[in-house]
Amino acid sequence: MGRLCRPEVLTKVTRSTQALFTPFAIKGITLPNRIVMAPMTRSFSPGGIPGEDVAAYYRRRAEGGVGLIITEGTYPPHPAAGFDPKVPHLYGEAALNGWRRVVDEVHAAGGLIFSQIWHVGLQVSSGPLPLDGQHPVGPSGEFAMTQNEIHTAIEAYAQAARSAQEVGFDGVELHGAHGYLIDQFFWEKTNQRTDRYGGDLVARTRFGTEAIREVRHRVGPDFPVVLRISQWKVGDYDAKLATTPGELEQFLRPLVDAGVDVLHCSTRRFWEPEFEGSDLNLAGWAKKLTGKPAITVGSVTLGADVMTSFRSPESVPITGIDDLLDRLERGEFDLVAVGRALIANPEWAAKMKAGALEELRPFDRGVLTSLS
Repeated sequence: MGRLCRPEVLTKVTRSTQALFTPFAIKGITLPNRIVMAPMTRSFSPGGIPGEDVAAYYRRRAEGGVGLIITEGTYPPHPAAGFDPKVPHLYGEAALNGWRRVVDEVHAAGGLIFSQIWHVGLQVSSGPLPLDGQHPVGPSGEFAMTQNEIHTAIEAYAQAARSAQEVGFDGVELHGAHGYLIDQFFWEKTNQRTDRYGGDLVARTRFGTEAIREVRHRVGPDFPVVLRISQWKVGDYDAKLATTPGELEQFLRPLVDAGVDVLHCSTRRFWEPEFEGSDLNLAGWAKKLTGKPAITVGSVTLGADVMTSFRSPESVPITGIDDLLDRLERGEFDLVAVGRALIANPEWAAKMKAGALEELRPFDRGVLTSLS
């Protein structure tokens, strides 16, 4: 049976963290270590334009030793991609110039950075409701997308990826998790279509696979493309796209064949097993079933999951990383994404390398009020 216990609350690292600090190659780039800054929406880009404060925010994490930064979600050039006026765009001269400055700052600090492309679809809880007659779109329901609208959205993903490449990003990630647009096509509860974009689990990957193929066509064979996936949704933490390893393999295979290089497997708690009878988490199963590199994420060095910590005024205690290191050393997954702990601690990677767990600042909601 799988383990359900959380990592122990500790005050110091009790063993070598060397497993986190070995290089890893993705396509033509080599990460200096296995630590990834997870994408986290910050909404500090008025008018969709990332400013100098955003560039400084990412540079601090590169200076702190993160091997790879994945940006907060960025809207592609689609009218219904998202409606938060402070979420950054990945289109338009001003926004692209802002991202060019971000990339330059991260590279100057010796870092690597991918852009995450994020279309919220019907999930508008991440920002203000649409105005001026605009409305969200999705696979089914009142605002179900037509074939032409699907084509337009796929084109937007591809154009955003090409723009990311042109401004100097080292790769891109497509957000296919948490109940946003690509994931809405994956999930049977939000995809009730009867055309070729609906149907069984494999058929429901068609929108995602077409987006990935078009992205790959635009950026070429050597530019890294990551896909973020999850079982859980913002509105349903117990959701399952796949209830068995066999179903997960059926789901992942078309996406990998379409051109994905890395699978970023989002869970709320990295230590929880994905299926009965095995301790492997979602990233572990994704790597085992596809052979592709996998990123794990979920409450690394924190004692409460992301949604709980955002609701609670209490700070989140720091936990140990022995279980994480065990899994990494035996090759269950290849990379470790850190989110909230990196907001609270820009130097998280450097402190892990030094074994200074006791120096980490606990996460609390107060750190979200500014970029630091």
